Amino acid sequence: MDDPEVPEDSKLTRSKQQWAEQGKFLTGHIARPEEERLPPGQHLTVKWPVLDLGRQPDIPRERWKLEVAGMVARPVTLDWAGLMALPQTRLRSDIHCVTSWSRYDNDWQGVLTRDLLAHVEPRDEAKAVMLHGYDGYTTNVLLADFAVPDALIAHGWAGQPLARDHGGPARLVIPHLYFWKSAKWIRKIELIGADKPGFWEVNGYHMRGDPWAEQRYSRDS
Repeated sequence: MDDPEVPEDSKLTRSKQQWAEQGKFLTGHIARPEEERLPPGQHLTVKWPVLDLGRQPDIPRERWKLEVAGMVARPVTLDWAGLMALPQTRLRSDIHCVTSWSRYDNDWQGVLTRDLLAHVEPRDEAKAVMLHGYDGYTTNVLLADFAVPDALIAHGWAGQPLARDHGGPARLVIPHLYFWKSAKWIRKIELIGADKPGFWEVNGYHMRGDPWAEQRYSRDS
């Protein structure tokens, strides 16, 4: 299935493109995770702000599917029952959004990316991952970042099913990167041989997105 058209002229899209051009929110300070919990340039919130591309697809669980393809030995398309049949994990992590807010202690339930990778067996030449959402969104991560111990395909938050506006029925969560890398409404995980940009990366955002190094924009190291 091809990606649906992404609404590139939304107010949020235009604003974030301007932020990338202006270097907004950059402090020039580099903090270390072992010294601080809050990355540089971030502020805490108890709410969970909703950010998207102006589209919140409504995907019932009975129609939801996740394709894992590309450089894997065993490509698979999981339905909801197939996702639930994989090992289930609960963990807690923080969220750091590139728009400068952070939220501590989010309780997730889902399938660890490591367990998913063990199921499909990445080939040796796989170096990166392109993530595709039901809203047409794409974003890239290195395979090493995708496979960290606390990354997961989340279908639950705070003891409840993941809400549609936050990417339900299932989304990616990679806590150590800015949250635009944690694709909502996940529908395809494509393992690829070389890193290449997704939607926001083409529009001026960093290829990796480490909040502790303030890798917000493509100009940042």
